[in-house]
Amino acid sequence: MNWGIFEGLLSGVNKYSTAFGRIWLSLVFIFRVLVYLVTAERVWSDDHKDFDCNTKQPGCSNVCFDEFFPVSHVRLWALQLILVTCPSLLVVMHVAYREAREKKHREAVGEDGGRLYLNPGKKRGGLWWTYVCSLVFKAGVDTAFLYVFHSFYPKYTLPHVVKCHAAPCPNTVDCFISKPSEKNIFTLFMAVTAAICILLNLVELAYLVSKRCREGLAARRARATGGGHRPDCPTSSYKEDDLLSGDLIFLGSDSHPPLLPDRPRDHVKKTML
Repeated sequence: MNWGIFEGLLSGVNKYSTAFGRIWLSLVFIFRVLVYLVTAERVWSDDHKDFDCNTKQPGCSNVCFDEFFPVSHVRLWALQLILVTCPSLLVVMHVAYREAREKKHREAVGEDGGRLYLNPGKKRGGLWWTYVCSLVFKAGVDTAFLYVFHSFYPKYTLPHVVKCHAAPCPNTVDCFISKPSEKNIFTLFMAVTAAICILLNLVELAYLVSKRCREGLAARRARATGGGHRPDCPTSSYKEDDLLSGDLIFLGSDSHPPLLPDRPRDHVKKTML
């Protein structure tokens, strides 16, 4: 699999992530994908060939290997990395959808006709929910795979000798795993980095939810102190209220929306520079 293309696709996520999300992405590529590509695949490349049992019974070694290694570590890690990074691609696709929609709207109504989104990459409305759901999904995937690894290999470690008595072995035979100490080190390393990624996802989720709650409370206080009437000239409290109501803005009105400058054409030129 070409992980370079996958890394290039995910590099755009940094623009729409918080500081915790950028740390998570760096941790995934430096300590998980890079370790997987450089070392893990090589360490587990000869696991079946060097799995020896003290018997010459045909098929005994294959049966014992399948009993103890139902799924390869390398294949489980590859599936885990793919599933845990796909939600970030959904965030990029959501932003691309917003940008395409904004472009079509400008082509239809012109530059002076208002905008659908103040900032297509800002986590408001549906994009906020997409980002939050991606965090929950990523934490859930890592947790599920940690449980699967612990179920197959208790304490995430491999013994030096395996006792096997499956048919067609004539009796209980001893089977020896290739480089068990080295494999234990990398297994524990991948498990610890996955746990750290789960913690970062939960911290980022708590940050986003708490920030949204604080903004909601601030908007309620602003409405309560505003006296229930809306003046002709918008104040800062109503600007905040407009921000919390979503990033869709009013279209077709004679006056410019409160969050847009008086000369939107000049503002568009500045943002494009």
